[in-house]
Amino acid sequence: MNGLIIGMDLCDSCTHISCQGQETIWSVPTRIGKEPDSDVWRVSEESAGGALEGMVVEDKLLSLAMKDGTATIDGVRYEGLYLLKMFLKQVLAIPRQASGKEEIENLVITVPKLEVKLVDCLMYCADFLEIDRSRVHVISHAESFVYYVMSQKREVWSNQVGMFELSENGLHYYELRVQRGLRQMQVVADQEELEESFHLNVLDSDAGIHMADRILSSCAERLLQKRLFSAIILTGRGFAQTDWAADFMQQICKRRRVFAEMDVFTRGALIRSEDLCEAQSAYHFTCICEGRLKTTVSLKIQEREKEGQLVLASAGDSWYETKMTAEFIVSGTPEVEFSLQPLEPRKKKTVKIPLEGFPKRPDRTTRIEMAFGFTGEDTMIVMIRDLGFGELFPATNRMIKQEVSL
Repeated sequence: MNGLIIGMDLCDSCTHISCQGQETIWSVPTRIGKEPDSDVWRVSEESAGGALEGMVVEDKLLSLAMKDGTATIDGVRYEGLYLLKMFLKQVLAIPRQASGKEEIENLVITVPKLEVKLVDCLMYCADFLEIDRSRVHVISHAESFVYYVMSQKREVWSNQVGMFELSENGLHYYELRVQRGLRQMQVVADQEELEESFHLNVLDSDAGIHMADRILSSCAERLLQKRLFSAIILTGRGFAQTDWAADFMQQICKRRRVFAEMDVFTRGALIRSEDLCEAQSAYHFTCICEGRLKTTVSLKIQEREKEGQLVLASAGDSWYETKMTAEFIVSGTPEVEFSLQPLEPRKKKTVKIPLEGFPKRPDRTTRIEMAFGFTGEDTMIVMIRDLGFGELFPATNRMIKQEVSL
């Protein structure tokens, strides 16, 4: 296949698109316009002024879809999900037109915060756009940050890496550290929305600039302290120019490599998208961040009279994409036993789910179907159904559903 490989940073305010083989990174306000008395929908690139003149325009499309909202446009009420579908259709037409290609080989969408409902909405959009779900992956901004940093030269990530994001979405701080000495290198990234956040419009006045510089300096002092960082990255519209934050810049530049990159997230998404198209990943590490599990989940099993553990999900797996359905025969105590191993070995624990309400049968004459998935990095959902055992012990289809805290 020789289709498009795309990375997309999708936010409520603006969407950025990068495509393999294209130098341009397109910026499109996350809003859509509809021509009056027609079925024509349009978006407008920021380079074109972002104008949708003469059209009815709806914005904040992610929020609208997430809250099952509707919008009345040209006398017709549209669901937020439908508007998001139309927006993505128009946005993906931009790299298609630029490259002359229609087929999408892989699409990685990065979002500020990974939530089940949001990922579901984006998968419904993929169905609408006739893109196979196996070619669409949704990752957090933290994961994009990881892949962007780890694609740089080793000296950039030899120690901790910090990143300040100042955008329409507020002020956020990201931190990455590489943990060696394990069987496989781990890259751990944390993120937080800073309480000291401020709106970009404060930079329109001298007093606002002074306040913003003071806030950033205070945050840097608290977050960086005297720890060793190999790099500090600045991203987001607020750092398109940095001369306004003189005190902040002086503070973070002390004995540190500092650089600004406005498109960290979309570039990281494209790097991840390209890597997923390869037979073997170029990045030999376990990624631990938002959107990835921090716990390895195993199931206690017995095989050939020996007890063992069947790993169902590993730390570093995408919680949204990790799911499985399998059948087992119950032996011994009628229960299912999970072993939960967080990154800290001392916090290992066991969780048992009794097969309450299932018929009492002789040993090894109960067959069960077990399905599991995750609603987040800290929560697993397990469903167990009684399948009986042939004609001797008919299935009752009795179901147990339990939430397991990781």
